[in-house]
Amino acid sequence: MFENARWISKKYDSYPEYNEPAPILRKVFTLDGSVKSVKLNICGLGQAEVYINNRKVTDDVLITPISKYDARVYYNVYDVTALLQNGKNVIAVMLGNGWYNYVTDNIVFRNAGWRHHPKMIAELNIGTANGDMQINSDTSWKTKLGPLVFNGTRAGEIYDARLEIPRFADASTADDDWDNAVIAKSPGGILEENIYTPIRVVKTLQSTMIGKNVYDIGQNISGWARIFVKGKRGAEIQLTFAERLRENGSLDNDEINRCNEDGFIHLDKYILKGEGEETWEPRFMYHGFRYVEVSGEFDEFRLEGRVLYNDFKTIGSFECSDDILNKIHTATVWATLTNFVSIPTDCPHREQNGWTGDVAISCEEALMNFDIANGYKKWLKDFKDVQRLNGQLPGIIPTPSWSYNWGSGPAWDAALILIPYQIYKYTGDKSAIAQMWENMKLYMKFIESMADDSIVEFGLGDWLAPKGTNGCPVSITDTAYFYVFARTMTECAEIMEEDGAGFAELSEIIREKFRAKFMTGGIMNHQSQTAQACAIYQGLVNADEMPAAVGKLLELLEEKNGHIDCGILGAKYIFSALSDHGHADVIYDMVTKPDMPSYAYWINNGMTTLCENWDMSESLNHHMFGEVDLWFYRHLAGIRPAKYGFDKVIIKPSFVPQLDWVRASHNGISAEWKRLSGGAIEVKVTLPNGVSGELHTGDEVVELRSGENSYIV
Repeated sequence: MFENARWISKKYDSYPEYNEPAPILRKVFTLDGSVKSVKLNICGLGQAEVYINNRKVTDDVLITPISKYDARVYYNVYDVTALLQNGKNVIAVMLGNGWYNYVTDNIVFRNAGWRHHPKMIAELNIGTANGDMQINSDTSWKTKLGPLVFNGTRAGEIYDARLEIPRFADASTADDDWDNAVIAKSPGGILEENIYTPIRVVKTLQSTMIGKNVYDIGQNISGWARIFVKGKRGAEIQLTFAERLRENGSLDNDEINRCNEDGFIHLDKYILKGEGEETWEPRFMYHGFRYVEVSGEFDEFRLEGRVLYNDFKTIGSFECSDDILNKIHTATVWATLTNFVSIPTDCPHREQNGWTGDVAISCEEALMNFDIANGYKKWLKDFKDVQRLNGQLPGIIPTPSWSYNWGSGPAWDAALILIPYQIYKYTGDKSAIAQMWENMKLYMKFIESMADDSIVEFGLGDWLAPKGTNGCPVSITDTAYFYVFARTMTECAEIMEEDGAGFAELSEIIREKFRAKFMTGGIMNHQSQTAQACAIYQGLVNADEMPAAVGKLLELLEEKNGHIDCGILGAKYIFSALSDHGHADVIYDMVTKPDMPSYAYWINNGMTTLCENWDMSESLNHHMFGEVDLWFYRHLAGIRPAKYGFDKVIIKPSFVPQLDWVRASHNGISAEWKRLSGGAIEVKVTLPNGVSGELHTGDEVVELRSGENSYIV
């Protein structure tokens, strides 16, 4: 692949600058004979938009996945047979900066060792009636600066329509005044085909003007605005984006700006050419926003919100008789999807970074809702590229250098061990374990090196617990994850047909040490919801101790008047810690408390995605509190895999008295229940062909068959 192609770029005379316009590169060529087949292999860094004969090659956007570019670089493959013709043809590529040439704030990526000018490598493999030929990127390509005078990831774009090059992707357009491309340095990483789910514009949302020059698209999204404008030549339209408003109705970007060093963030500008209605939308970045403030001089204007993320198929659904829960489910879905743009991110506005802990916590919910394993497998390759030789991981992945010694720790590193395992658990596909097995074993050596008498204490813990809470010590959550890692590795060794006895022995040692140091009779010495829920959820409480352990957690919840008093780790544990032992009704009350901290508090205050903080003081679009949505599926509807994959399913619903009916589905499996007059409950389960199952209601277990099943309990 690319044996005869070269990395090429515009000629640059200096190190990448802040405001360099996006270059266009093109190649005119002639075909002799009818076209039989044409395959394009192309990598454009940091991003590319590709045309052949005036037509875009793909409707996918942001086509080059983010990666550690000096370790691994992805190229795309397109069948472009229908775009070529006998005679004269042209391929034209506009290049953007992306994360490869990070030109604005965030010193972590701005100073990345890989950072360089936009560049590309491409080959067209062409079969015609008169034989085969190949067009490769080389110095015969022509290049010119285009109308996109600025583009920066998270920053925005400035587009000067007066500088447009008419029909730059038309073979008949002369390029005598264009410069020749030059050979560029390779980014350094191996070239690998991008086989992962593409990013697409998946929805278009209409806007409403809600104040002076402020538009509301009604939903917190990842994406950009598409504008339709009429005005005079040279007039400038400025679009500023935000996810919240101040009390006076103006945009509030204070929270986003705390990660901004040079003042240009989530801001687009369009300069009119003055030729009737002009339509424009960005290409090489995206914003996180709900609101858009528009300024400038124009005669007519309207705006749409364009939603983009990796276009994963939705395979799950949930609804019930409580609209608050339905809105929490919808908010979780939006938060999960809008935080997956090439990699799973923490938020689509402030950082757009791949924080590992967020995904370690939310991946089960995501696997129930979406066919998302393909996206996780790509991200796990980024783990390979950043893991140190001693097994250590950073807190954000990919990273050029930062977050190895702050921002990580076992609860965050858990993504490496648990995501491959959860993919297998929810899909039956063990390829992610196979892909990451050596990295998982290497990490186990690292965490063992960090243990003191099997107790681990480093990195982040129960992040963003409510203010004033009795925070859970990191040693508790870390050591519990150490135990879970050893136990999971034991199972994965069996899956990989390797000897897991060493991991099994290690897990028993850690469990014994944890219990001796932190617990007495199932009761945690540290009195907090997170600590107590951690011991129950992570399997560190003996069966005979469970009533006391669960009773203590109920007591700790009642001390907070039924409110959750956990950060993101405790919020992972507490749902199952109580619901697995018959207290889903208590969890329901916890979730629906109208006042802070609670999920309902967010919904009651107009949130359309999950928040980063219980008090809504920071990001309003995070997915790390998404365990509540897994609770909807796993406990309220009761859908769960019997072991690995959903070839056999267990339906174990919780008939909480606060609900009249619940309905959910996952990959063709559906489960619903509703209350009948007289107090009975009707349960209906539908299983696809080849899927068997069991219905668990109280102490009764009923075998389920493929097709429709109906029972009265």
